Amino acid sequence: MKIGRGKLGNKTVVLLSTQNTHEAFPEQSLNSILKDPQGYQSQGEKVEAREISLLPPVTPSKIVCVGRNYQDHARELGNPIPDEPLLFLKPPSAVIGPGQPILYPPTTSNLQFEGEIALVMRKRVRQATAQELAESQDLFGVTLFNDVTARDLQRGDKTWLRGKGHDTFAPLGPYVILSPIQNEYDISTKLNGKIVQESNTKHMKFQFLDIISYISMIMTLEPGDVIPTGTPAGVAPLTVGDRVEIISSQIGALSNPVESWDQRVTLIK
Repeated sequence: MKIGRGKLGNKTVVLLSTQNTHEAFPEQSLNSILKDPQGYQSQGEKVEAREISLLPPVTPSKIVCVGRNYQDHARELGNPIPDEPLLFLKPPSAVIGPGQPILYPPTTSNLQFEGEIALVMRKRVRQATAQELAESQDLFGVTLFNDVTARDLQRGDKTWLRGKGHDTFAPLGPYVILSPIQNEYDISTKLNGKIVQESNTKHMKFQFLDIISYISMIMTLEPGDVIPTGTPAGVAPLTVGDRVEIISSQIGALSNPVESWDQRVTLIK
């Protein structure tokens, strides 16, 4: 079972999908469906996949990322392997969906991809141990994430806000897989059709429940919040005209083109 969001005609809908059916629901039902998808089955409008233009599958209140969680990635950038999860935030305004362009901003000359498995919270969690989380059912779903990074800004600043937080720096999707949830997921990245990253979450230093528990001791996690769990080795620069695709055989594929941020569009509203 999986959940997503999309455009159906001129309205935004939530999609609840099984292997053979797709049902559309009002957008405001997203968090309720995340918590109890079985309660909504056979209650929505039956639609065909071709009718839907996909959007990011959730609208997170926050994106809590885990850095250097794969030892090979830490080593390729010459960084130490952390003793505890290394956390940073991306703003929700950075989120884009499948097929939407990553915009190459004029503030950087070294834009890079980072393919990741991301957790999507289905319940509110605060100050929970990993053992307590293990006893909870339907805690999170999984999706794909591209932690787009301006590497020169990340290295040059004391914090990672500029390097990680530009608009379009958080491609997310295509769907959130709600069940079945597995302990291990393969993850790979293709750049213009060539595999450049390939690994499995079993190689992460910090596993899913440990990450959720660690974050929950700091801040309350809300339904729809996104936790990208880190990227393996193989990150490399992007250029305008590239297409980057994050892939997992258990989840699907998230593909985005890279386009130029060629004009300043002012918005004061």
